[in-house]
Amino acid sequence: MSNKLAVKWGLIIAILLGAVYLIYPNYKWYSKPLAEREKLDTLGERPKRMLNLGLDLRGGSSLLLELDVSKLQSNEPLHEAMQRAIEIIRNRIDQYGVAETSITKQGDKWIMVQLPGVSNPQRAEELIGKTAMLEFHIVKTDQSIAQAAFSKLEDTANPFDDDGNLAPEIAALVPEGYQIMRSKEGSPVLVDAVAEVTGADLEDARVVMMDENGYPAVTFRFNTEGAQKFGKLTGSNLQKQLAIVLDNTVQSAPVIQSRISREGRITGHFTPEEARSLAIVLKAGALPAPVHVIEKKTIGPTLGEDSIKSGLSASGIALLLILVFMAIYYKAAGFIADIALLLNFVLTVAIMSYFSATLTLPGIAGMILSLAMAIDANVLIIERMREEKRAGRPVYEIINLGYDKAWSAIFDSNITTIIVGACLLQFGTGPVKGFAVTLIIGLLVSLFTAVFVTRAIYELILTSNTKEISL
Repeated sequence: MSNKLAVKWGLIIAILLGAVYLIYPNYKWYSKPLAEREKLDTLGERPKRMLNLGLDLRGGSSLLLELDVSKLQSNEPLHEAMQRAIEIIRNRIDQYGVAETSITKQGDKWIMVQLPGVSNPQRAEELIGKTAMLEFHIVKTDQSIAQAAFSKLEDTANPFDDDGNLAPEIAALVPEGYQIMRSKEGSPVLVDAVAEVTGADLEDARVVMMDENGYPAVTFRFNTEGAQKFGKLTGSNLQKQLAIVLDNTVQSAPVIQSRISREGRITGHFTPEEARSLAIVLKAGALPAPVHVIEKKTIGPTLGEDSIKSGLSASGIALLLILVFMAIYYKAAGFIADIALLLNFVLTVAIMSYFSATLTLPGIAGMILSLAMAIDANVLIIERMREEKRAGRPVYEIINLGYDKAWSAIFDSNITTIIVGACLLQFGTGPVKGFAVTLIIGLLVSLFTAVFVTRAIYELILTSNTKEISL
């Protein structure tokens, strides 16, 4: 064996061992019962580098959100608001502890959120949908300032809408510089219209176990600029009530006893989960505008398991039929092509595991298509070799000319398909991207297995002075 061939086989063996090393955690993880995997996932003991299952295979929930563009600030471009909303939603979900979440932009004002493994999306929906606009207003206890508005309030059954906004005909009666807000209990509260301090200046927010009434509370801390603003606001309004307003609702209105600068606390009849969610959204930041859930779907883990079995069965049958056909029709050359095909599958899964890629049903389809492209490359090579054999050439020329003449066709077909896959990856949505990822990886691997690996096998056979290869 020449040094060049020895280097080739050393590289192939090293790559194969590396692939086995990357694939093993997948086998170890997915061989565990579903209940045990979910428990370990919750505890954060999931392996870092492994193949993740998408929503259609693992089960979970998906939410289609619509950004209320009518509530955007007039000076903020829509595309910037969408990008900011996506980042804030991602931060909230990451802090909530949902792994492998997919958040993608859909059109101009829609956001698709996929939550694998989350069978009850209600809490996540509340977490995502909360605008989390935190404001601090000074309360005006003298209702005579807006007597006409309060009189109208008493005669109106539902003066506030679902978002906490006052009915327009009542808001028109409130003097300039003031605003009537809804308290958490539903009663009206008169405050200064201008919020001197907002949640934009928050540095941190966290849950404390109990307030004086036995309920969880949320403490918050301002950054340097926010601390200066808050200190000025509280210092100049001693013995007045300070309304802590979250999304147009007054959560509490404590009396300012002394100047406060750095830290504060939000109290209310929170459950532990509500307090945790509030701390998360405050820390992640406020959305640029409200978002509304316009579609939600839930896929149970049993359906996901069924999808895995169906996908694996289809892939296994297709792979088996190809292997049998190649071995029968192309004999020894077909068997060599089968080895390359199996290696292609192993390397594709290993690469996806290394990058912690997410496998979906369309992704399985992309993998099958890449295997078909890989076997097609071997067919081109073998047919070229058959032509050279019919021309009566010696075995080493048959192999060399077969690869040389087939290479351009193999390269062109793979590259053009990779370009198409790249376009799908760039402009497609979630399922289409899953298809594109596995397709591109499979095609790149096939250039290695169908050309480099099979040729190394033929060259190894030639070292034994073989005079003929069964084609």
